[in-house]
Amino acid sequence: MPELVFFSGTMDCGKSTLALQIEHNRSARGLLGMIFTRDDRAGEGKLSSRLGLVTDAVEAAEGFDFYAYIVDRLSQGGRCDYVIADEAQFLAPEQVDQLARIVDDLDLDVFAFGITTDFRTRLFPGSRRLVELADRVEVLQVEALCWCGARATHNARSVGGVMVVEGAQVVVGDVHHSQDEVGYEVLCRRHHRRRMTAATARAATLSPDVLPVASD
Repeated sequence: MPELVFFSGTMDCGKSTLALQIEHNRSARGLLGMIFTRDDRAGEGKLSSRLGLVTDAVEAAEGFDFYAYIVDRLSQGGRCDYVIADEAQFLAPEQVDQLARIVDDLDLDVFAFGITTDFRTRLFPGSRRLVELADRVEVLQVEALCWCGARATHNARSVGGVMVVEGAQVVVGDVHHSQDEVGYEVLCRRHHRRRMTAATARAATLSPDVLPVASD
């Protein structure tokens, strides 16, 4: 039976890499899929992995109708054996409903990939709806690590290396960024609660209040 499967995890845990691997494996068996993404780091209409892999995709912008797009493709004689939707956390709940309808009405497998919670530890609307509707929710087993070496479970947003907990839910950035830019970092729960990023941890270590130097 076709399924709606939600692959979830923190940033930097290999979601996009797995999406590309699924595409490779299925296309190698003669299947033809449709790939969708939203606000990928590589730019519009791209699905990219931090390992350097990239492929073309359909940009699923605000208001995009997945079900209508696939039906139109099939009605015009096109082919679609499965659907991949990356960056699914950015989707509106009604767009997730459309993905579920593709499974139920068109008998196609849909593989959605996304971050579960935002930098405030709140569920993204798209991720929440996927948890509610998916036939299976798979937490990726490739563990991202906090700067302390513990398993990273939370996504943090930083500006100038300082963690922030207020602002718009969606601001496109990456884990690789200059210190003056808006960026993201994965942290364990302890250090997310303490708002301690790698940059602030280094600053604390170098602080004379933490490491006093005795004068002669």
